[in-house]
Amino acid sequence: MTAIEFNNISKQYRLGLVSTKTLSHDLNRWFQMNVRGKEDPYLKIGSVNDRSAAADSDYVWALRNIDFKVEQGDVVGIIGKNGAGKSTLLKILSRVTAPTTGTIRAKGRIASLLEVGTGFHPEMTGRENIYMNGAIMGMTKAEIASKIDEIIDFSGCERYIDTPVKRYSSGMTVRLGFAIAAHLDPEILVVDEVLAVGDAEFQKKAIGKMQEVSKGDGRTVLFVSHNMLSMRQLCTTGILLDKGGVCFSGNISDTIATYIVDQIVQSSFDAGEGDKDVLFLEYAKVYPTKGTVIYNSSEIIIEFGVTIGKDIPSLVIGFNINSSYGHPLARADYNDNSKKATLNPGSYIFKFKIPPLRFSNGDYKIVFDVAIRNIRNYATSKSSLSFNVTTDEKGFGNFFCEDMIIKSSIMRENWFDKYEIVK
Repeated sequence: MTAIEFNNISKQYRLGLVSTKTLSHDLNRWFQMNVRGKEDPYLKIGSVNDRSAAADSDYVWALRNIDFKVEQGDVVGIIGKNGAGKSTLLKILSRVTAPTTGTIRAKGRIASLLEVGTGFHPEMTGRENIYMNGAIMGMTKAEIASKIDEIIDFSGCERYIDTPVKRYSSGMTVRLGFAIAAHLDPEILVVDEVLAVGDAEFQKKAIGKMQEVSKGDGRTVLFVSHNMLSMRQLCTTGILLDKGGVCFSGNISDTIATYIVDQIVQSSFDAGEGDKDVLFLEYAKVYPTKGTVIYNSSEIIIEFGVTIGKDIPSLVIGFNINSSYGHPLARADYNDNSKKATLNPGSYIFKFKIPPLRFSNGDYKIVFDVAIRNIRNYATSKSSLSFNVTTDEKGFGNFFCEDMIIKSSIMRENWFDKYEIVK
C-alpha cells in the first residue's frame, strides 16, 4: 500500500530582498492567470538550485519535478549535499510550506521533527507543549495523558519538564521534540538532520525507536541525515537529491554508494612545484582494489610516480596519513640512509597497499614526503590527496589485534604491506 505519493512537486523561491518588484510580480501573475486565463508566467523562468554558482535569475527552483512513491512501512533515507532540497521536501510534506506546483497524497497522520524548536511555544513548559503538539495532531487529552510518562522518560528531560522550553538547550529541545513525534502514534514520521544536535547516546536511542516504529508497527519513516552510518543502519530505501531533483533512487546501499562516488575528492594534488633535475613528484592517486568507493573493508592502494634526476644520498620517498583534523595516523616510506642512493636516476611508480579494516568511516588526507633527508622536501603542501572512507555491511571500524597493541611502537608500520616499485 502506498503511504506517500509525490506528484510533480516543484518549489520556487525568489532570491534577494523583498522590494517593490514583488508586488508588481504578484499583480502580473494574478492578471495573467485570472484575467487572461494563461499559466503562471514565472513558472517558465528560474535557475536550478546550484548554491555554488552565481544567480542568473531572480527566481530559483529549490525543487523541480519530484516524482516518487513511498510504500507503507518503508524507512526512506533522503540523501544529498547541502542545498539539494531535502529539508524543503520535508517541509512541503509536513505542510510547513506549500509546493509551487504538484500534489502530495499522504495516508495517515504525519509527525515531523524539522528545525530545532519547530512546533514549540517558547513560553509554555515542556509538559504543556506535549499536550499542544498532541492536540494539533488530532489526539484527545486522554490519549496524550496515557503516553505522557513514556514521552517524558524517553526524552530524559524529566527534571525540566515543567520549565518553559525557551530555557532548554538545543539538545534538550530535540530530545523532547523527537519523543513527542515518535510516541504520538503517527502513521508517517518525518525526521530532519536535527538528530545531529543530540549526543551519541540519544542518537542511538532515537534510531532504535525509529526502527521499532517502522518494523514493529509498520509505520513509514522519512529520514534526512548526512551520517551515512545511521542511514545504513536504519533505512531500507534511499532517494538521492541533487540541485532540487531526484538523481537516483533504490536500496539504501546503492543510494549511498552513488552519493559517495559523486563526493569523492582525490584531485587536490598539484605536481607543478618541484625540480625534475633533482626530485619531482609526478602524480598521485588513492583507490580501492575493487570498485570506486573506499569502504572500511576495502584494500586501499596509494600510488604515486616520482622522477629522480640524480644520485641522492639520504633519499626519502613516502607519505603520512592524517585525520580530517590534521592529526598524524600512519606513515610509510622508502628511504635510503646509506651514503650512496639505492635508486638510480629515472622514473619510478610506488604502490603502497593498506589492508582492510584499518580506517573508521570519515575523511583522511595523504601528505607526501619526497625529500633529501634534512635538506629539502620537494613535495609541497599542495601535493596532497583527500579521501573518504565509508561503512559497509562487512566493516564497522578499525581492526585491532593483540600484536598491534603490544607492539605499539611499530603499529604504524603494520598498517602497510610491502610496497612495490615499478620503474
